[in-house]
Amino acid sequence: MNFDKHSKLPDHQTSIFSVMGKMALDHNAVNLSQGYPNFETDDHLKDLVTKAMNDGYNQYAPLAGVPKLREQIVQKIASLHGKEYDPSREITVTNGATQALFLAITAFVHPGDEVIVLKPAYDSYEPAIELNGGKPVLVQLKGKEYSVDWEEVKQAISSKTRMIIINTPHNPSGNVFSKEDMTRLEEIFRDTNIIVLSDEVYEHIVFGDAKHHSASAFPGLAERAVVCASFGKTFHNTGWKMGYCVAPSELMKEIWKVMEVNVFCVHHPTQRAFAEYLKEPRHYLDLGKFYQEKRDRFLELIKDTPFKAIPSNGTYFQLLDYSAITDERDVDFARRLILEYKLASIPVSVFNKDQLDHKQLRFCFAKKEETLVRASEILKKFEV
Repeated sequence: MNFDKHSKLPDHQTSIFSVMGKMALDHNAVNLSQGYPNFETDDHLKDLVTKAMNDGYNQYAPLAGVPKLREQIVQKIASLHGKEYDPSREITVTNGATQALFLAITAFVHPGDEVIVLKPAYDSYEPAIELNGGKPVLVQLKGKEYSVDWEEVKQAISSKTRMIIINTPHNPSGNVFSKEDMTRLEEIFRDTNIIVLSDEVYEHIVFGDAKHHSASAFPGLAERAVVCASFGKTFHNTGWKMGYCVAPSELMKEIWKVMEVNVFCVHHPTQRAFAEYLKEPRHYLDLGKFYQEKRDRFLELIKDTPFKAIPSNGTYFQLLDYSAITDERDVDFARRLILEYKLASIPVSVFNKDQLDHKQLRFCFAKKEETLVRASEILKKFEV
């Protein structure tokens, strides 16, 4: 029997992260491809999880999350963005931000609905839309700095538009939406019923004069936005798969319906640990400085190579332009970089509309000093 005809994602390919990660492992390459730290999370946080287990918090948590954790998240958002969410009706703790994004798409996208996606985009957005019968409407960000053409976004809106997905700080580019960007977004969607799905997983990783402007901070967006965030990205434990989303109660009640028949709830002792850990704001407010030092160190290490960089404004990713080295497509060059030089990165074109190739590779600098040094030594082997 041919089961291929039953596929809901017939054109879906294995994630570039899985492909490059496996190649890195198979060829013993320095892995700056996948977006996770290779250093440990705080021992105190691990101790808090263990304590919660030993204290007996090992059964189901409430569907929306442990109340103490929801309260801490609400306080954090209020202090940073001035938006007061109701912890009992407007927040859900999820199995990572990817599940939060999937819940929102599943809850609101109907067959035939259109969802505007700004490219390059995280590769889970479009498959989730398609699984729910929706149609991704792709808008390419402009140039090698990936700025938004808001007029083009406006033109992409139709009577079928159900949702727009935004991501700031932006993966893979490291760009951060300005206040003007968010205000323009607010203006465009003010008189519509379109939902804004805001992926803000790198919310605390911004550098220099850049500032994270959450959709929560803009009334015209907050009233229609599902804002998704990640504990894993913030606290160096991506394998724990812990995140959350906030939204107006009329939207959240629909997300709860999907959550209940999906996983119902997430790991109880870890929720207890985060509820305690978030009481100290420095645990997340110091993150920008921490990663800016790593970004600056990485750029200093590669300054004498032919790779060119526009310094990242946020996330823990840095794009490097290799156009002075070769005319190869980025996918081919990324593969060769692993096979011949033992260094793994991510080609950016796979995230772009129509595989647009700017000759850029994405490198993750959330790594130990020795890892960044080893990577830079490889990059220094290239000559113009």
